[in-house]
Amino acid sequence: MIVEIDVGNTFLKWRLLDDRKVLCCGRQLTASIEAGLPAEWTAAVTEVRIASVAGSEVERRLTEYCARELGLVARIARTAAAAAGVTNSYSDPSRMGVDRWLAMLAAYHHAGSACCVVDCGSAITVDYVAADGCHQGGYIIPGLRLLQQALLSNTAEVIVDRNIARFSVEPGTDTSAAVSHGVNYIFQALQQRIVSELAQYKEPVALYITGGDGELFYQLAGEGELCPDLVMDGLVLSLE
Repeated sequence: MIVEIDVGNTFLKWRLLDDRKVLCCGRQLTASIEAGLPAEWTAAVTEVRIASVAGSEVERRLTEYCARELGLVARIARTAAAAAGVTNSYSDPSRMGVDRWLAMLAAYHHAGSACCVVDCGSAITVDYVAADGCHQGGYIIPGLRLLQQALLSNTAEVIVDRNIARFSVEPGTDTSAAVSHGVNYIFQALQQRIVSELAQYKEPVALYITGGDGELFYQLAGEGELCPDLVMDGLVLSLE
């Protein structure tokens, strides 16, 4: 069996595979790994694949756990100049987050042609891959929570005193609603811009959506393919 792990800044996601069939999966706060890791990671595991953007210390803890508890040397995915038919546009590939790279590898593998990858995590990343596999570049944008945190931490007079559960872009009639709906407004505008631009391409461009807020983006877009495990789907492609 194989354990695949996608370590983000907020959550650690994992899945247990048997011959590429997902047996079980889960997630936990990345900050909670000191308290323990899933009991499903047993001695029956023969390989561990890891993608991490949470820093070297978290990566070290995971690799030490795998060596100590499973007797395995974890395989760590790294961003490369090229892999699985995709060519990186960065002059220094190591400066690109491995989550972006793996998501592109998986999306291009699925599409077999031009694609756009939108990852709605702590940060929102948008990347374009041409039909020949060349990365055309991308964008990195604060995610929903970061947008709100940035506003509140830099403006003393903007005070949010209640949670707004319902998604809305209507003008807010109190500060809490105005902040929440304003962040939603930006998110919806980004979604509309991406969908509009993709529609203008002469050749079809497949849209793949992932990340914690990916389902919301997908619902707003009304098109594309929602792939919650897109980063983990790219692990095997980067390590072949």
